[in-house]
Amino acid sequence: MNQWFIAAAWVGLAFAASLISIRTAVSVALVEILVGVVAGNFLQLPTAEWITFLAGFGSILLTFMAGAEVEPNTLRRYLKESLAIGFFSFLMPFLGAAAYCYYVAGWTPAASWIGGIALSTTSVAVVYAVMVETRLNETPLGKVILAACFITDLGTVLALGVIFANYNLWLIMFAAVTVLTLLFAPRLIERLVERYGSHVSEPGTKLIFLLLFALGGVALKANSEAVLPAYLLGLAVATVFAQQREMVRRLRTTVFAFLTPFYFLRAGALVSLPALAGAAGLALVLLFVKVVAKFMGVWPWTRAFRFTSKQGSYTTLLMSTGLTFGSISALFGFNRGLITQAQYTVLVSVVIASAVVPTLIAQAWFRPTREEADSFGEPGGGLKQAEGE
Repeated sequence: MNQWFIAAAWVGLAFAASLISIRTAVSVALVEILVGVVAGNFLQLPTAEWITFLAGFGSILLTFMAGAEVEPNTLRRYLKESLAIGFFSFLMPFLGAAAYCYYVAGWTPAASWIGGIALSTTSVAVVYAVMVETRLNETPLGKVILAACFITDLGTVLALGVIFANYNLWLIMFAAVTVLTLLFAPRLIERLVERYGSHVSEPGTKLIFLLLFALGGVALKANSEAVLPAYLLGLAVATVFAQQREMVRRLRTTVFAFLTPFYFLRAGALVSLPALAGAAGLALVLLFVKVVAKFMGVWPWTRAFRFTSKQGSYTTLLMSTGLTFGSISALFGFNRGLITQAQYTVLVSVVIASAVVPTLIAQAWFRPTREEADSFGEPGGGLKQAEGE
């Protein structure tokens, strides 16, 4: 098929999703997923190999940006909150979903582990998109949620690596290259931005792309996933990005205007409604298991750390979302023959449903105002006062 017509179809859907998002006040990421479901099942959406590549690069760059938004000072200040919420947000659904898949659904041990890993995630892509769209990423509450997402998904990726990784020379090389990159890349990027930041050729941005591609290639060789080093690299350069807001604005425009629509539309288009109809009951139960386990893991800690009831509900619902790492984990299992096509369809459907349902509820009924998010963690809303402002 004519490649230009394919591009026009996908960008046209992205354009339609943007207009729907603006008119309905629903996150554009969620609208793009739903538009993708409709297009994939009813409109015979054309596709091509380069669509898959752009969607993959969009997820990697979005994950990198999410990591870059986790300010080190905020992570250090709210380290206990981020670690506790993030770790139990991973652990409870991981164990709960794996146990249900094995003992109740009758899946094999390997398939059950894949199910637990896929449903343990919190979607950095969805949460970050919602944070940016609502500007809560600029508030202490939003930064704590993003930091907790980092801990959750780090647990997910480590579980996938520990249980299924090939322990060979490539894994050692992947670890070594990642560590060296995290140590030296931030200073190199900072120097390039300071010296050539205003140049139209954007050498700093191109270096970031180079590192993301190279780390992704080594990760693939090590039987891992490119999103893990992308997230860690984003966290490593967070301090640099905090000082280069114009660079962040330009990069964010590229990500949200061009790349992420391919990712979210494709995620929706991969859902087969006929296949889902045959396993709708199992999908609903697994969605229930994931959300309940997330509440068991997150809600008590929000109360322990004195979140308000509204802040706690909003945080728990956003931590219940899934998409990027969940779909990646499911595809990992399917490509390696660990799960069947039917199991893959169920897991991806649950992952996408968890991206939509908790986020819609959170945005409709529990979304905090900017003032409430700014006053996070301070009795009487005194965060700025506590910081001496």
